[in-house]
Order: sequence, then structure tokens, then C-alpha cells
Amino acid sequence: MFVFEKRTQIPVCIKNRNPRLAGIILEQYGGADGELSASLRYLSQRFTMPDNMGKGLLTDIGTEELGHLEIIGSIVGQLTDGEGAKSFDKYGNGDYYAGHANGVCPVNAAGVPFSAAYFAVKADPIADIVEDMAAEQKARATYDNILRLSDDPDVNEVIKFLRAREVVHFQRFGDAKRTILSKKISDFLSFREICVFQKGTYNRLIFQQ
Repeated sequence: MFVFEKRTQIPVCIKNRNPRLAGIILEQYGGADGELSASLRYLSQRFTMPDNMGKGLLTDIGTEELGHLEIIGSIVGQLTDGEGAKSFDKYGNGDYYAGHANGVCPVNAAGVPFSAAYFAVKADPIADIVEDMAAEQKARATYDNILRLSDDPDVNEVIKFLRAREVVHFQRFGDAKRTILSKKISDFLSFREICVFQKGTYNRLIFQQ
């Protein structure tokens, strides 16, 4: 069960209108490494996690990503509020306006619609968690790129918050991976092999008969 709280994690109060910047930020709304992709990835992968810890983690972060999707949508909506066709066209977003006007549509910065092909669900806890860690780093890198393109302090404050949350998620997934690997040790003992996770690398120890 999800509990909806009628406020975002960080207030979104954008003073200036900027359809150009809105088009860039759409990358994190409907893009491959955006918040919609992240939330659907985690909320789909959770069903095949081997324990309640993994399921709970993916549920928690997947739900938070839905909140981040709302934040990104609020930024885009406020950046384009009241802007007309000529304003969109001036910044090269006339094609978007033709299809959606001021609506916030799940597309990337290039106008490509969102696709479930952006993420994988493998029912393998290590494969899924490693993908999740990579996804968080790619999202963090995308937010870095947005900050390089934005000169709006109201927007940048929110983007920096979202970027920081990606780092936290990456760390939590790293902890989950170490826990999953430690539980797998007993599975390998019968084959006289242990995979040990140390400082971010796998060291394979083969025990002699």
C-alpha cells in the first residue's frame, strides 16, 4: 500500500518562464535515465527480490522516484506556464507544442516518447541491483549536465536536491548488493568456492580438496 502525502520532498517555486530549459529538463521526465524509468524499474524488479529487505528497498526507492517524477513535472509545468506557441517555437520547441501545448508529456529532451525498453527486469537479484546502481549514476550524470545548461537559481536548487538523492540511492543499492552476495556464500560452499565482496571488487577464493 502506498501513502500519498500532498507535498513534494522539496518545494518547487520557479519565478521565470523558460520553455527552452523546460525542454531540456524533460530528459529526466521521460528519458532513459529519468524518474519515470527509475520508478517503473524498481517497482517491477521488487517482486523477485529474494527477501523482504530487497523488496522493501526497491519499493521505498521506487515510490520516492514517483515523487521525483512529480517534482520534475512541476518544474516543467512552471517553466512553461502561460507560454504560447510563439514562445515555444522561438526556443525550438514548436514540434512539442504542436502535440502537447503546455502539457507535461513523458518524452525525453529530443521529443522521443518514453519506452519500457529503457530498463530491464531479469529476476536475478545481482543483475537487477547492479543495473539499479548504474541507473542511479547515469541519472546523477544527467542532472550534472542539466546544471551546466541552466542558469536559473530556482531550478538549480531543486535539481541539486534530486542529484543528491541519486547518490543516496546508489549507496543504498550498494549496501543491498553486499548483503545479497554475503547470503550467496553458503550456496557456493558445496562447490568449494566462495565469492567475497571487498571494497567494490570480487575476489574469488578456490578452496583445495
